[in-house]
Amino acid sequence: MTTSPRSTPEEEATLRAIVRGLVQGVGYRFFVLRVAGELGLRGTVRNRADGTVEVQARGEEGRLKRLLAALGEGPPSAQVAEVRVQWGVAIEPTENFDVTH
Repeated sequence: MTTSPRSTPEEEATLRAIVRGLVQGVGYRFFVLRVAGELGLRGTVRNRADGTVEVQARGEEGRLKRLLAALGEGPPSAQVAEVRVQWGVAIEPTENFDVTH
């Protein structure tokens, strides 16, 4: 279960999500990059050594919730088993949304 951030629509919020399932080698990071870009979010997405994908994002709360919904779907070739999210975490400041390693 996740709790919602406490921000007004005009305020920025942050989230960190760990996505488990078949999410590496299926275009998942580039799917996240596309969706986050369309939503005007800033942050990063990266593969982790344990086979999960980590997403850190900053932006308006409603847009982050739309990203979160997309994370649960993924691209057609992915099989998302679980998305764990933390709201209000400190993330690295970025100007865009980038794939990192």
